[in-house]
Amino acid sequence: MKFREPLNELIHQPTDFTTGKNFPPPERIKIYDSTLRDGEQMPGVAFSPRQKFELAVALSDIGVDIMDLGFPMAALSDRRALQLIVQGKRKGEIREDLELLVMCRSNPKDIDVTIQTLEEIDVDKNDITFFIFTSGSDLHLKYKIGKTLIKYMGRKESEWLNLPVEFYREANLKMMCDTIRYACDRGVKSIEFGGEDGSRSDLEYTIQIAKSGYEAGGTRYSFPDTVGCFTPEGVDYYIPRIVQEFPGQDIVVHFHNDFGLAGINTIRAMSHGINVPTCTVNGMGERAGNAPLHEVVVGLKILYGITLPHFKYEKLRQLRKMVEEYSGIPVAANTPIIGEGVFLHESGIHTAGMLIDKSIYQVIDPELVGAEIKYVFGKHSGIAAVKAVLEKPANREGLEKDGVELTPELIEAVTLFVKDARQKRTKTDSFINVTEAYYREYEHLGISELRLVELASTIGRLMQEGLFKPKLDNESK
Repeated sequence: MKFREPLNELIHQPTDFTTGKNFPPPERIKIYDSTLRDGEQMPGVAFSPRQKFELAVALSDIGVDIMDLGFPMAALSDRRALQLIVQGKRKGEIREDLELLVMCRSNPKDIDVTIQTLEEIDVDKNDITFFIFTSGSDLHLKYKIGKTLIKYMGRKESEWLNLPVEFYREANLKMMCDTIRYACDRGVKSIEFGGEDGSRSDLEYTIQIAKSGYEAGGTRYSFPDTVGCFTPEGVDYYIPRIVQEFPGQDIVVHFHNDFGLAGINTIRAMSHGINVPTCTVNGMGERAGNAPLHEVVVGLKILYGITLPHFKYEKLRQLRKMVEEYSGIPVAANTPIIGEGVFLHESGIHTAGMLIDKSIYQVIDPELVGAEIKYVFGKHSGIAAVKAVLEKPANREGLEKDGVELTPELIEAVTLFVKDARQKRTKTDSFINVTEAYYREYEHLGISELRLVELASTIGRLMQEGLFKPKLDNESK
């Protein structure tokens, strides 16, 4: 309906409380998608090369700026996926300005193998960004990669636990910077770099990693919340200092979602000047996943008034369904913004309000994300909603053709019937079986520990008898 007063005089808008921040200009923001690498690391998910190519086309179309393709030297199928994607760029199926990125450990051998892999599939290293990563927290430095650092520095492994943290910090910087310089010497032009577990690292050491990486020839620093423990207050502690130290530089944040905070933490980091947020479609990723693409881009637009140029918000739900199909992982119906149920209304009170004006109970315009408002009728439905639907001209005409008169008694009877029908459905075996079937299927997306041991036993016996030849990689189509 048409309100007598302007809507902003009747209610506060979210942006009333989010102005005055240090967000970068929209044109400087680069959406960095990691669905094809970190998203695929979600247990049970394995995209084929063709699926990765089709997802890359969809991601290019929706408007992401950077695409993480993982470790092409690790598997033949990943090399094939990279080859298809690069060919797609050459043919114009994928945007020419879409940046493609591969990952390397801080090891010159990784650089050599990656360059060799790219050459084998006819990909120019100058068309690819190399992400050279190491560790950032003292926990990781000493106890995860400590033996690697000891070997790199020519020390004895027996010294591992006795050497101080300072040794590992210095060794880590040397190893990372040596690798960056080596990549530069091999002709790599675009180098992202960073240390895992940044959100639990010493801030001054984090700054040192970034400074050293830039001085060695790195072109973009990446700061991660690897274990998903960041709070907005933690973001406020680390990010302003990092941005202050490197004014004008593109800086990446890569946050995990173990407490459901990755999306808002990412936006919080951007409010301090970060311009390269990492996301995944549907929030896919290890453990609880990564910052969901839909939460970040739509949150920026509606809650903070930041519209991303050229981003096709209306394709978010279409992209959601594509990733669900290819991954085998559906999102919950009440997933914010893209869930199948977030624009459905059943409650009588809510439906009555929505029938007056959608702004009464809804902030997100469903058309923005490729959805529409729908009404379902059941336990919580009221007479007003049933009446409003039945009184629509097309519906009333249909009833009249059937010889049915729309009366208050009929409306009440229909309302009572749908309430009762929905109540009974909750008790049926078929309704319960849907949930059970989902979790049964989810358990079999990957191979369980028990099944792995059984396979090892069977394959081991066959190998002993010369009846099994290992095939280490399967290039699926």
